[in-house]
Amino acid sequence: MVSVLQMPRTILYGQHSFKKVGEETSKLGNKALIISDRMMEKLMYVEECQHYLTESGISSVMYLDINSEPTDTFVYEALEKLKAECCNVIIGLGGGSCIDTAKAVAVLGTNGGSISDYMNSRKIAQKSAVPLIAIPTTAGTGSEATDVTIITDTVHDIKMMIKQPAFMPAAAIVDPVLTISSPKSITAATGIDALTHAIEAYLSRRAHPFTDSLALSAIGHIMESIRDAYHDPQNIEAKKKMSFAALQAGMAFSNASVCLVHGMSRPIGALFHVPHGISNAMLLPAVLEYSLDACYERLADIGDLIFKETKGLTKRETAEKLVEEMKALCLELDIPSLKGWGIQEEQFLKSLEKMARDALASGSPGNNPRVPDEIELIELYKLCYDYQFTNSQTIKL
Repeated sequence: MVSVLQMPRTILYGQHSFKKVGEETSKLGNKALIISDRMMEKLMYVEECQHYLTESGISSVMYLDINSEPTDTFVYEALEKLKAECCNVIIGLGGGSCIDTAKAVAVLGTNGGSISDYMNSRKIAQKSAVPLIAIPTTAGTGSEATDVTIITDTVHDIKMMIKQPAFMPAAAIVDPVLTISSPKSITAATGIDALTHAIEAYLSRRAHPFTDSLALSAIGHIMESIRDAYHDPQNIEAKKKMSFAALQAGMAFSNASVCLVHGMSRPIGALFHVPHGISNAMLLPAVLEYSLDACYERLADIGDLIFKETKGLTKRETAEKLVEEMKALCLELDIPSLKGWGIQEEQFLKSLEKMARDALASGSPGNNPRVPDEIELIELYKLCYDYQFTNSQTIKL
């Protein structure tokens, strides 16, 4: 098997690397469209970005109307601004929603069509995208280092996972200082999102040695630091480890693919507007438990990495201990169940068949060590609805 590893041409990582945005942008264009949101504006990150651009002789305009998970509506609005203002470089500044929107705009800006055309590779981007610099302000999505964008089709209520080389940013700037402003709930959601990326990359049927090393390193850093980052938001050392781990996890899953958690998560986000990181966290322990029989040796590898002592335990026992640790982590980080989030049971039950079909259509469940059919997926969704993350709860399907 030939292993392939793709990533941005340039990655700047470290405290205050954000200050380099003007210098990096000047290598790619002379007028930038900053795609961000009102929170980034309120935190003065957008103004700071414009300051660094101005210092390097780069003019800029803004699109700041992203206010939820990324949708095709945001993409088309930002694309219109890109064209109207004749911008030749894009900066995606913010969480995954901002960066994923920026990726879609970058590809459509040179290749045309609607973003749904690119779903399941129905349309392949033949031209290079508008150069994009991705600057994450959360430690989680890893979108700055992937050739994946996730955009909701508002007509069909489908969260599209689109993966093509053209969606890879030209450059990524990962400055852990920008994550200090994240609320605890965002730190928890994005942190477990990154953990899910790394675990699924390691379990994926498409994993290979390059992705294994990135995934295991990311898992180790996350489990060392996620609790400190959550309980002490000003802990810069914990934030540095989380940012680095999210970057590694992004590179791992972009090259190995995600699995069942993500496949199940996207329909929940599309139909019930649950943020991507939260919906992944809601599902992770239950899906690991469902998958355990088919991957306990790989789960044991992760357990051997994060536990101080596994001597005397069988591989299966170590894998089971890891699943219990994931439950305990979700409890400590106040991750809600689907019911706890406020999703009404009647509406949820009515949506089960659509969610199961959409999950399977995404292709991600096919990478899972244990691949469910539609009936199993429906039952797994039911079990996840009021999942309590307690050690006593088990899943048998």
